[in-house]
Amino acid sequence: MPDEAPHLQLNDGNAIPQLGFGVFQVPPEETADAVSHALGTGYRLIDTAAAYGNEAAVGEAIRSSGLDRDEVYVTTKLWNGDHGRGAALRAFERSLERLGFDYVDLYLIHWPVPSQDRYAETWRALTQIRADGRARSIGVSNFLIEHLERIIDDSGVVPAVNQIELHPRLQQDQLRTFHDEHGILTEAWSPLARGGDLLHEATITDIASAVGRSPAQVILRWHVQLGNIVIPKSVTPERIEENFRVFDFELDDAQMNAISELDGGERTGPHPATFAAGAR
Repeated sequence: MPDEAPHLQLNDGNAIPQLGFGVFQVPPEETADAVSHALGTGYRLIDTAAAYGNEAAVGEAIRSSGLDRDEVYVTTKLWNGDHGRGAALRAFERSLERLGFDYVDLYLIHWPVPSQDRYAETWRALTQIRADGRARSIGVSNFLIEHLERIIDDSGVVPAVNQIELHPRLQQDQLRTFHDEHGILTEAWSPLARGGDLLHEATITDIASAVGRSPAQVILRWHVQLGNIVIPKSVTPERIEENFRVFDFELDDAQMNAISELDGGERTGPHPATFAAGAR
């Protein structure tokens, strides 16, 4: 097992670990232990959000880890009810307070909430946060091409990252192509899909048998070879460790192509064009 994941270069000159640890739906009371085990395993990217309710536990685990703050890459996100310049700035300050840090490495708009029509204004607030040095990099999550085009045209600032639902059954080729053309890194949430069905897909299990790895490792390796940042989540120590062991084997072209053929455009989460939970 490597000491840490490789890093990918962002369009702002910073670098981000390619494999991170996500804490979506991890209860606050379980978060510190899970993050501590992830850090002990070698993860150096921790992905949280205001909406997850566990930012404080993430900060606690990092402070207790014995690692210096600059050794751990921390991402958090602005929730839907905090769009708009003033609200976004205040929400960011609350996230910093909960984390117990004076900066984050990456701050994301969690969803565009187009029904509010404020995400461009919100993006300008994030550019101010970056200019102030309180977020080293800024990006978005769940943005479609039209949302990305608008904020880039409006601000002249290209997001460093777009974190999107992405897995073998939802590969988002057009969006990833747009990212590549504009220097935006693709970060995959729900990288294994939800519900576990994908882990029993014959294509995946056959490849897993051929390479001597678990189905989850095969899918995560697929992401890595595509160049995605990937943030699997688990509270099980063995799974946390297993998910990190994806840098000492490779899938061949035939195996990568077989996985690419699983794409059916199947979302397991909300659609970014319509999702507005928690918005005012």
